[in-house]
Amino acid sequence: MRNEDRELPQCSDAGHGMSTGAGADVQRRLEMLVRDFRSSHPPMPVVVLHTEDGHDTAAAAGRDGTNTTATAAGTGTDPEEQVVHLVEELYAGHDAHGSRCAVAPTVREGATEVRRAAGVVRYLGDPLRWNGRRAGYRRYSFPRVRLVGAIEDAVRELDPDWPRSPASTGFSHGLPDPAQSLLDQLARQRWRPRGSSRWSDRLHLFDMAHILPVSLVAVLGALAARADWFIALISGVGFLLLLVLLDNVLPGRAPLFLWLRRESRWFLTTTFLRAASPGRPTDVSLVRPVRSWNAIAARAHEVAEALKTGDDFQLQLYVLALCEDLRDNHRRWSWDLRGFKRPRPPVLFVPRASADNGGIELIKAVSDVRSRRSELDPLLLVASVRAADVDRLQRSSVQDAGTAPWTWYQEWGRNLRAGQSPSRALAELPWVIKVPLRAERLVVSEEARRQCVRASARPTAARLVWSVHTLVLVTALIATGVALHAGELADRYCSSSLLSANRDTVRLRAPGASEPECIGIAAGDVRFSDWLKGGEQAPGPDRLPWTLEQLEERIRKANAEVLRDNPDNYVTVVYAGPLSTSPRERTSPVKGIEELAGVHLAQAVINKRRSTGLRVLIANGGVDMRHQKAMAESIARYARRDPTLVGVIGAGRDLTTSTETAIILANAELPVVSGTNSASFLPRQRANWFSLAAPDDWQIEQLGLIARQLRTPKAPQYALVLARDTMNSDDQYTNEQAKYSNLMLRREGYQVLPERRYAVRSGRAELEAQTEEICQGSRVPSVIYFAGRVEDVGPLMSQLNTEQGCARRNISVLTGDDLSKADFTPQGGEGMPANVTLYHAGLARLAAQGATSFYQDAENHLPGPDGRRDWAGPAAAVLASGQTALAHDATRALHEAAGVGDQAQSRAATWVNLRTVVLPNMATGTIDFTGSRPRQPRSGHSIVLNRVRGGPDGTPVPRPLCARAAGDVRPLTVTECSIHR
Repeated sequence: MRNEDRELPQCSDAGHGMSTGAGADVQRRLEMLVRDFRSSHPPMPVVVLHTEDGHDTAAAAGRDGTNTTATAAGTGTDPEEQVVHLVEELYAGHDAHGSRCAVAPTVREGATEVRRAAGVVRYLGDPLRWNGRRAGYRRYSFPRVRLVGAIEDAVRELDPDWPRSPASTGFSHGLPDPAQSLLDQLARQRWRPRGSSRWSDRLHLFDMAHILPVSLVAVLGALAARADWFIALISGVGFLLLLVLLDNVLPGRAPLFLWLRRESRWFLTTTFLRAASPGRPTDVSLVRPVRSWNAIAARAHEVAEALKTGDDFQLQLYVLALCEDLRDNHRRWSWDLRGFKRPRPPVLFVPRASADNGGIELIKAVSDVRSRRSELDPLLLVASVRAADVDRLQRSSVQDAGTAPWTWYQEWGRNLRAGQSPSRALAELPWVIKVPLRAERLVVSEEARRQCVRASARPTAARLVWSVHTLVLVTALIATGVALHAGELADRYCSSSLLSANRDTVRLRAPGASEPECIGIAAGDVRFSDWLKGGEQAPGPDRLPWTLEQLEERIRKANAEVLRDNPDNYVTVVYAGPLSTSPRERTSPVKGIEELAGVHLAQAVINKRRSTGLRVLIANGGVDMRHQKAMAESIARYARRDPTLVGVIGAGRDLTTSTETAIILANAELPVVSGTNSASFLPRQRANWFSLAAPDDWQIEQLGLIARQLRTPKAPQYALVLARDTMNSDDQYTNEQAKYSNLMLRREGYQVLPERRYAVRSGRAELEAQTEEICQGSRVPSVIYFAGRVEDVGPLMSQLNTEQGCARRNISVLTGDDLSKADFTPQGGEGMPANVTLYHAGLARLAAQGATSFYQDAENHLPGPDGRRDWAGPAAAVLASGQTALAHDATRALHEAAGVGDQAQSRAATWVNLRTVVLPNMATGTIDFTGSRPRQPRSGHSIVLNRVRGGPDGTPVPRPLCARAAGDVRPLTVTECSIHR
């Protein structure tokens, strides 16, 4: 035995061996071919077995001279039957070894031998004919054979004299009537063969191969758009149902995705079919369905005409479709790697190839088609013919009866290339190997049964790695990973979907906070109002008549109008403020909403009166701007991709992170125009910082005019600074207020007691211990500078009114501009004891009614309290804090620098131009940056010094003492700010 034979292991089941020596030889050769098929796709021959003339089984047994019991292998002693039985044994062996095998019917109806052969091929186009008991992987599919069968059935259903008009009528003005009748019939058949028993054909769901992927794309598209997962699922299911409806219910000439099917692409691209008529398309295109449909219709008409008139064409087209389907079923680099999972080639057995069943013509057609096409197909055909029919295959390569079986394939392979040449008249069937079998080799032999061999049957790597079980496992792992990733995105970002997220906003939780806040710049679909609890957007109709949700919607519409009407000449600014709330700390976003209203008001006025449009984006720094650094980083990242962003409005809270925030924005070349941040150090440290609010040191210097009047000359008088404890806080405003107020009180001649700090827990100021110590003993201060926040003033007033040492003393409390946010109206709820007088600085002095258009603009573009039209004015409660006015003026100033010459400027130019801005008649006076130099404080800030006393009924009575409008550099005097008036 040759070495290559030893590589084939013996069969584990002797029952699958061959009964004769000839059968063992043929099986060995075929298994060697199967072994080679596992690693490559060698050319597959048509093996024709027949008896050798001049011999019979009995004579062979007599010459043998052995004691071996010799009986006929078949049911009788006819050698022809012995060969047929050998083919049947080969079928049983290959089926047991895992090959997908089919057996051609022995009888087939048909008018001619060619038509009977074509019927055999059509019969083999049913996947059930190839079901093996141990065949690996899933069933075969034969879409190309079924397409040819559908056209053949359509021709049969048409009139017997179809086509009435000749094919030469052309297609210059559309399809001719015969072609139209053909298409109508194919539409009725859904382009499938008649009488199909497949459930998918009966339900007309055979286009799911394209409908499902398209629906999946719809799902992924919805997820990529950051829709909720259930919205994406509903979109995909709805799209699937719509496509199924269009594909099955609505009338049409073809299924919805006919032009995308693989059989349609083959139908147009195979060179076997004759070309379409001149002027008609001959290709399919993913993006040109109409052109593709016309090409398919033209080709179907031509094929139908050929099927009507030519038997040879019909048979060869069927054979071509069968070979192409089998080649596709064993294509290795397919989406499911099916070629790697099917290591054994398909084997077609024709036990009795004759004229009666079309077997002879089938063999010839397979050889002819293979000689005409360029691709190899995996079909291995094994047939037996009677000796009388061998002459009909004389044009094939004939093997000598004594040739060893293992040399068949090698000799045939050497002759194959030359044998396909047209000039080789004796080699017109080059793909056929005739194997004559000697009679003495057709006797039953126990030794032959023991020689059963089988090619390696171990599962392929692709079968193990790329299988349904692996797919389920991988899908489960991917689904778990996607779910975990989606959960991580949902926990980290404010707007996320299953696969993506808006990374401009993140969810952050302040230390000790129970709920996260949405921090960053709302450059997408994020709305900060969605993160506020109900009822906390507008604390009172008389105080704040607009909500954050309303302002966000108005700004969104204004931005859309700018992009639509002025896409080439606009600038973008960001409002950065506190737009979160904390029920635990009893904070509200009133400050941010008031400032945002001023920004939107400026946007509405600018877009109405200026040619350079203004687009506004909103950024949230969290409760009390605790996350302003993260907010600044988000703005800086956004600035890198949006060159129209020229600056930032707001950042109005003085914190320890304010310097880092200014640096981050400066590195992004963004200037900051703040309306309410009174930090003294920021204008000195950062060249990109422009502030409209009076700095803390200058504010306290003006409050020194009040402290000077409260001082009794030549008498010892005590004063004290009471400040918030900032040990666990980033509040820098309190520290600056405490620092400069200590210096001011000493400068005014007070004996300053040691500074006291009070804690704030759960949003409440704990002042009991501090006021008790302050009010005891002989050194009770007559002046207290309160370096705290507006929400702590109420508890302080209550304690000073109830502590025994302070209740009978007149005490003056001085404090900074944070009290501008206090509501001292009767509806505000703030109380004031009779023995305490409060003096505080205000953020800004609002211009008189006739000195600015600010009030009229506010009435035109902002909703008023209770829907009133004439609500705006210097005394309006909703404008009293000055935060709306300052935000409006800051926005107007930044846009003035960004729209020089009515042309949008770059952010660098805007930064430079800010030092040339002069805007008279603004809400707070004249905004003038011309006198400011980098890292130097400027003059001309607006300020108001207010006094608040308690009335007889405890109602606070506020009164402004003195003020300066923005742009007015004249110093305030004691006379002007007299407390005795």
